[in-house]
Amino acid sequence: MGVSEQIAESSPRRAMVLAAGLGTRMRPHNGAIPKPLVTVGGRALIDYALDRLADAGVERAVVNVHHLADQIERHVAGRKSPAIIVSDERAELLGTGGGPLKAMPHFDGAPFFHVNSDTIWIDGVVPNLVRLARAFDPARMDALLLLAATATSIGYGGRGDFSMSADGKLKRRGERDVVPFVYAGAAILTPAFFEGVAPGPSSMSPLFDRAIEHQRLHGLRLEGLWMHVGTPEAVAAAEAALVASAA
Repeated sequence: MGVSEQIAESSPRRAMVLAAGLGTRMRPHNGAIPKPLVTVGGRALIDYALDRLADAGVERAVVNVHHLADQIERHVAGRKSPAIIVSDERAELLGTGGGPLKAMPHFDGAPFFHVNSDTIWIDGVVPNLVRLARAFDPARMDALLLLAATATSIGYGGRGDFSMSADGKLKRRGERDVVPFVYAGAAILTPAFFEGVAPGPSSMSPLFDRAIEHQRLHGLRLEGLWMHVGTPEAVAAAEAALVASAA
């Protein structure tokens, strides 16, 4: 069965790709280009995200820009699939909460994919974004996050973000705890997830907490291998993993 045949009719056709961050930890690698355009395995980081969205049936993707915005705009200008809408945050960086809120009119009031421009993974048999769309249930969820196992991820040395119950509900890591899952930078979000958020800069972190409180934040374990590419050193580790997977 091809990828196009695996895509559910209800799979989101709209997406947001976060590309406006400052990428300060990546600057020693090459301070002259924005982090989303750093190349791993011969491809810009943002192209991994956009290609996976196109393969998952996304027709339109909003890409927000701030740091070295002109370069990102030029890079995505030639893409046909998905069609790109640039959300300009040059004047003010809006953050993980404010950025999607500004772009909300482009999502047609429907759930949408939300993907970090610097997230890379190697899929299993079924693409993870297809699996995410299949698992998403707006009756029970305001957000469904793709989660990677901390023990098997490349380039990640933290203590995790969430624990997950058998039915997929998420709980935050306590301050002194270690939990098995890290947010892999891809999700399906609903407009309801952002309800009550005022325009302007904001973080998505309090929205996670609110959804957890109402038992409407769920997770799906990534199948395959996730690579955290946050530093120049992590680029080399990710490239080695890509080479090994292709062997």
